[in-house]
Amino acid sequence: MGKRFDKSWEPILGPLLGQSYMVDLSFFVQQARDNGQVFPPQDLVFNAFRLTTFDSLKVVILGQDPYHNDGQAHGLAFSVPEGIALPPSLKNIFKELETDISEFKIPKSGDLSYWAKQGVLLLNATLTVNAHQAGSHQKKGWEKFTDQVIQAISENKKAVVFLLWGAYAQKKATLINAQKHLVLTAVHPSPLSVYRGFFGCRHFSQTNVFLQQHGEKPIDWKLI
Repeated sequence: MGKRFDKSWEPILGPLLGQSYMVDLSFFVQQARDNGQVFPPQDLVFNAFRLTTFDSLKVVILGQDPYHNDGQAHGLAFSVPEGIALPPSLKNIFKELETDISEFKIPKSGDLSYWAKQGVLLLNATLTVNAHQAGSHQKKGWEKFTDQVIQAISENKKAVVFLLWGAYAQKKATLINAQKHLVLTAVHPSPLSVYRGFFGCRHFSQTNVFLQQHGEKPIDWKLI
């Protein structure tokens, strides 16, 4: 799968990529690419680890699957490239930000690279998907890989904020040491559940309060 991530991740990702299950996963993904369309493009699979260095990492936002429609996935959970229409969950994230962070204005672009470069790891549990087939690369090895990444962050970093939205993401709380990190949970921002507690969760301001309490610069959530 190549070294398409920042070198600061090498001590963590290097050993994982050499494990036998990752070799099998790499073969599976390559076969899927040979037989059809896979998202995101190959050079963007590890985009989250390229834009967010291990040293700068302060926040983890956990998603489940990459977007599976044309042009949406670019290796950052919930994010879409410039020029792509905002997906419903991302629209709801922006609506919550608008009420939580006074200077936030809803942007036209759903590209969250600016957050990633500030230390927000936008990590999907599964890093690839077949075009137009949601969940098609689940249970092939990606979840084991990203679980090990979450554990390594928990063990090797201090005072990281983990935002776990929805039942799937919340199961990952068992991988995180809540004594030294902040774990914030809410329902998923999808239209099906957003009114059951995502709106009003104020996770973005809570994140910044925690970071400042631990001597870290807060995240500038503004995208305009």
